[in-house]
Amino acid sequence: MKFRAKIVDTACLNHFTRVSNMIAKLAKTCTLRISPDKLNFILSDKVANGGVSMWCELEQENFFSEFQMEGVSAENNEIYLELTSENLSRALRTAQNARALKIKLTNKHFPCLTVSIELLSVSNSSRVVTHDIPVRVIPRKLWKDLQEPTVPDADVSIYLPVLKTMKSIVEKMKNISNHLIIEANLNGELNLKIETELVCVTTHFKDLGNPPSASEDASQDRNPEQMAEVRIDIRRLLQFLAGQQVNPTKAVCNIVSNKIVHFDLLHEDVSLQYFIPAFS
Repeated sequence: MKFRAKIVDTACLNHFTRVSNMIAKLAKTCTLRISPDKLNFILSDKVANGGVSMWCELEQENFFSEFQMEGVSAENNEIYLELTSENLSRALRTAQNARALKIKLTNKHFPCLTVSIELLSVSNSSRVVTHDIPVRVIPRKLWKDLQEPTVPDADVSIYLPVLKTMKSIVEKMKNISNHLIIEANLNGELNLKIETELVCVTTHFKDLGNPPSASEDASQDRNPEQMAEVRIDIRRLLQFLAGQQVNPTKAVCNIVSNKIVHFDLLHEDVSLQYFIPAFS
């Protein structure tokens, strides 16, 4: 198994750092999947146990000027590494205005992702800062649990409002209830709702629009006014919203009534899927 990669473009480096910061907010530990053309950050808590799952994907050619990898075998040309997300994020924070960044899979008595950052000093000479991030190599037999989640057929798909607006609303609602109901219909309406014995609070969004294919498929047998709803743990939603530092180029919410909510985001050339199961 071998892996080494290099970023020299400042915009690519900053973008990769933002992705790493987002992952650190979404998952304490995650799996990094390395394949010849893609990197994936994966969180696979068992949805049956109430856990969220995440699948973040980026094309390596959009970030790295050099990228070499050899997987566990010719047939299984992939590498799966478990790591603490914050360790990678913290290492990349030192890469602001760096001349270059190198990432390499190494063995320092234990497997590591070694991140080397070439910084320019005031005297115009360069110095290298190195971080060794401990990783666990995930054996082949466990890969089956770390594949891209299948997206269930949604009852309603809808474009999301500005995520910062959603976050500020949900933060206030968290002070009142631990659970939140997301409901939406095919008329572009989305409601965020909390209900307790003493109070019911609803925030309405209108004219958000529905993705074309979703509304065409579903509208054949679904009343556009009819709401699909799912009740979720409000902390899970807030964690997801807190991880979004930049408003995405595309943000879709897919609701499977009373089962799961699936967020599908596109940040330039990075896609993020995030699944929150219904609260039983």
